[in-house]
This record gives sequence, structure tokens and C-alpha cells, in this order.
Amino acid sequence: MARPWWILKKQTGEPLAVSMAGIKLGDRLLVIGCGDPMLIAQLAAKTGLTGRGAAVDAREATVGAAADVAAREGVLLETFTAPWNALPLESETFDVVLVRNVLPHLDAAKRAWCLVEAQRVLRPGGRCRVIDGMSKKGILPVGRSEPAGSDYAAAGGAVGILMAQGFKAARVLAEREGLVFAEAVKPATH
Repeated sequence: MARPWWILKKQTGEPLAVSMAGIKLGDRLLVIGCGDPMLIAQLAAKTGLTGRGAAVDAREATVGAAADVAAREGVLLETFTAPWNALPLESETFDVVLVRNVLPHLDAAKRAWCLVEAQRVLRPGGRCRVIDGMSKKGILPVGRSEPAGSDYAAAGGAVGILMAQGFKAARVLAEREGLVFAEAVKPATH
């Protein structure tokens, strides 16, 4: 069966991670993990002047780098340095929380607290998106890779961890270009 032309066409627009995040004008976005400052600036730009872009990381230097890139790109971005279990943000204020390559690197307790905090700052019905890097380990089924962090993978990766923390409809959206994209929704009622 022939593939549609749009699947074969090389995309020349925005990076895959920006497209997969699904951020739109007016969204209130929080990025947890500032290790990819250009992605943060690109996502914050999508929210526009009617939205809000914020980023938090436990590492002060990483937060500083994200703030510098955002300023250089002319993007409004609030940045915070805080531990993963104590985000300095009000409850239910964000439409989207994007966790970028943080969860596989935390121990199980910090990982759980990070997602508890993500859920706390999300509005009811808000989306939590996770973007993790992948590593090839051993013999896996064709086309399948597992995120770094063996206990993370054993717990079901992003989908398993999100479900364990009370998020609903958790699923992997895609595995592409060395990244795993997952999402879940904060229940409308708790």
C-alpha cells in the first residue's frame, strides 16, 4: 500500500518536540526540567502574549541558561529554581505541564513527588506531557526502545508512572527521533 504524500514529505517547519507538545496560543504552560532551553523558548513562544510560559528545574545553572535563551529569543518566560517536590506555583494554574527528560533520572520517591506537584499545578482536565530520551538496551522487539533508567522502565515508563500518580488516559503518543512522547490528563474531579 502506498503511503500518503504528507507522510513521505520531509517537514521543514517546527521541531518534532514542539509539534508533539501541542501548545497553542493562550495556553498556560509549565515546563519541568530546563535541560533543553531552546525547546522551552519555542514552546513559550507558542503561548503568545495571551498565555503564560514558565519553567522550573532543581539546578540553578540550568534555569539560568533557559532564562538566557528565552531572553535572547525575545520570549516571555518565568523561571524558577526549586526542588522537584515543592514547586513554587499556585495550584490549578496551568493548562499543560510538560516534563522534559526528568523522570528517568530521579529515584522512585522523587519521581512520584514530581508528578504529584505536576498534578497539583494543573487545572482539572489539564494535560501532562512527558518527553524522554530513549536508549537501546538488549534485544527489544523491532521498533521498540526503552527510556533510560531501569527502574523507570520496570515501572512502565512515563505511562506507568503517570497512571500510578492518578492521571487518567495515559498513553504513548509516539516514539521517534530518539524520543518518547507520552501524555495523560488530570481528572476533572479528584
